[in-house]
Amino acid sequence: MVLQSIEKQHHVNFNYIDNEIIPFKIEPPKKALSLSEKINYLRKKTNLLFKNIDNKFITISSKKETELICGYVFSRINNTPQEGVNIQNLNGSKTTTDKNGYFELKKEESSEIQMSHVGFAIKKIVTSELQNKNCLKFFLDLEVLELDKVNTNRYLTSGISKTIDGTFIIKPKKLGILPGLIEPDVLQTMLQIPGIYSADESLSSINVRGGTHDQNLFLWNGIRMYQTGHFFGLISAFNPNLAHTITISKNGSSAFYGESVSSVVDISSNPNKIENNSFSAGINMINADVYSKFNINRKGFIEIAARRSITDLVKTPTYKEYFNKAFQNTTITNFSNNQNIDFLNNAKFNFYDITLKYSQKIGSKDHIIVDLITTNDQLTVDQKTTINNVVQSENNSLIQKNNGANLSWKRNWNAKNTSKINVFASAYQLDAQKTRIQDNQIVIQENGVLNDGFKIENNHIINSKFTINDGYQLDEIGTTNLDQVNTPLFYRKIKTVLRTHALIVEGKYNDSLSKIYFKTGVRLNYMEQFKKYEIEPRLQFNYRISDNLSLEVLGEFKSQNCYQVIDRQQDYFGIEKRRWILSNNATIPIQRSKQASFGFSYTQNNWLLTLDNYYKKVTGINSSSQGFQNQLEFVSINGDYEVLGTELLIQKKINHFITWLSYAYNDNNYHFPNITQTEFSNNFELKHVVSWSGTYEIRNFKIALGSKWYSGRPETTPSTYIINNSDPANPTIDYNYPNNKKLDNFFQVNFSTTYKWESSDKIEYKIGVSVLNVLNRRNEINEYYRINTTTNSIEDVKTYSIERTPNLSFRVIF
Repeated sequence: MVLQSIEKQHHVNFNYIDNEIIPFKIEPPKKALSLSEKINYLRKKTNLLFKNIDNKFITISSKKETELICGYVFSRINNTPQEGVNIQNLNGSKTTTDKNGYFELKKEESSEIQMSHVGFAIKKIVTSELQNKNCLKFFLDLEVLELDKVNTNRYLTSGISKTIDGTFIIKPKKLGILPGLIEPDVLQTMLQIPGIYSADESLSSINVRGGTHDQNLFLWNGIRMYQTGHFFGLISAFNPNLAHTITISKNGSSAFYGESVSSVVDISSNPNKIENNSFSAGINMINADVYSKFNINRKGFIEIAARRSITDLVKTPTYKEYFNKAFQNTTITNFSNNQNIDFLNNAKFNFYDITLKYSQKIGSKDHIIVDLITTNDQLTVDQKTTINNVVQSENNSLIQKNNGANLSWKRNWNAKNTSKINVFASAYQLDAQKTRIQDNQIVIQENGVLNDGFKIENNHIINSKFTINDGYQLDEIGTTNLDQVNTPLFYRKIKTVLRTHALIVEGKYNDSLSKIYFKTGVRLNYMEQFKKYEIEPRLQFNYRISDNLSLEVLGEFKSQNCYQVIDRQQDYFGIEKRRWILSNNATIPIQRSKQASFGFSYTQNNWLLTLDNYYKKVTGINSSSQGFQNQLEFVSINGDYEVLGTELLIQKKINHFITWLSYAYNDNNYHFPNITQTEFSNNFELKHVVSWSGTYEIRNFKIALGSKWYSGRPETTPSTYIINNSDPANPTIDYNYPNNKKLDNFFQVNFSTTYKWESSDKIEYKIGVSVLNVLNRRNEINEYYRINTTTNSIEDVKTYSIERTPNLSFRVIF
């Protein structure tokens, strides 16, 4: 009480060890005495040592303890003294620095002191190492506090997390297990997140909150990928054993991302640090792959990965099911109406992908990375049949490939400023050739995209709470479309180029004390050919209401000039019928989107509850980009779609067991003002989607069982099954209003399990087993109608989901 009274009256702080002052009981000094007089009074009464520092801090010690630690604390950024730094000996005593950064603290044998200050990283010093070293200078490193950068550490399974900026982070090397997956497939994994689905089970047709696949931006190490699937959408084009981090944004994406009106999927294979040399090889019932990484010096390495299908060598049960799913209702399996063709003995299919990375740090400030990627799918089919005693035959070939390169240079100018420059190029090509031997007819179709440019990104740390990013991006995109027939002679080639400049600025405020995260940015696009500006604001806001409850608000405006359309449903044999085109700002408009969402996240006692509500509108869509197979199939009109949705996830972890249930609702409607029925359901609307999963992971054993159910997609039915022959040269089908009916509900159960072990020579082995559609349910995923000229009737054509499909994988890691 004596010391507390003096502290209150003279505005000083006493630093002491309780055990050294407890034995003394004295009368308080008179209040009228000065501070120095009171200290002399206490010194005489207790025989203790009192050391006064600037009339602010007074250390008390026994006479036998004379050894002190003293020092000055500075910021490493600008060498300024830091006042108010907390200095604490872990054995008890503590103090704070004065305005000069000075402190004194009793030294205690075999202990350590800890320095902590708001905005700086904690520094620990072992006191036994400070013998004969008095009044040293200590420097604190700046720390940009992230307010729990990871908002949810385990989202669905280990290796998936949700951050406070609304993005999802997937780390494949740490990924647990998900139903139906035995490898950390990038795109299959993202389909587990509420609000992301594929209406036709294809990884080349991923719908995020009602958008089409081409409206998503897929980046691999800064390279835009225009081909995302092998086997025409059933397998991801990205090697699952390569990626280190995958960032997925459904809304509120960074202003440094452009050219998309839906989600952003940013895949990085860059490790955070130099790792040991490694080699692995694996095989499953579709493909085999190898991976190798070796260090070329202390700060550089080369990484090579290659994957190739084994389908041209062995026809596994998995391959047969994939083939049937991918090519049903296409000219590969049916090149004349109502005539099934035996294609298996004449079909050759294979795919491969190769990646190469060179990473080199130069000194302490520079880092250079070179990335190369190539993906390739090839299909050749020789078909033959007899119709009306006439032999008909076709030789078909289809090649789809995407090559890309990126050169990245990062420079750390100082502790507060960094710059990064990316120079990138991506080339996509889709070629098809059909040869009808009996007619000597050759049909050639080509679609190509060449995208190159560079991006500059600067990062400035203003203080521990506030950062600013700014930059510039140049994008040049060219598309080519070719249609050529030798009999009758027809030739059409369309080539367009668009160059876009973008200025970008972002500001981020992150305060762990007020529990506020706020990031806002703007992207200003200028399109040279149109002489047009587009302003795209972005917003991310997170507020920690309590330790368990967070509020999230996201918003964005975005635009897109390059997207996919369908000229005819049988283009490219009906397999990859979409072709990339560029906007002309007239008949082919610029697509624009605006989206806003708000939600909550609650975590407690291993429970996780997330709720997101959103509104999304995309304008400038063309009907040819939506895959219509009804009265709008050959109509080119512009319009928009509008989505109102909710996404809910409930998750519980019990020891090694995780179970979760998700629900997504979206009301997604087109609006085409130039037709009679101006508003109707979107082709990709799945109004209700429910998923459940249970996973168990213990040591090296993992097992998962899950199911998904969703309401049927819209379809358009004929108003009559009598062919309309009002124009005999062009018979048609009379339809009800577009998307007047729903398909039956979809339900599927999937299973997977993996086990890994290590031999005595430190070689790791991993085996996995999965089964898709365990119950072998026949799910209809699409339905349309066509005129069968052979029977002169309207034919109902149905497409079904994949049947029960097993898969087995084995991997060796050195």
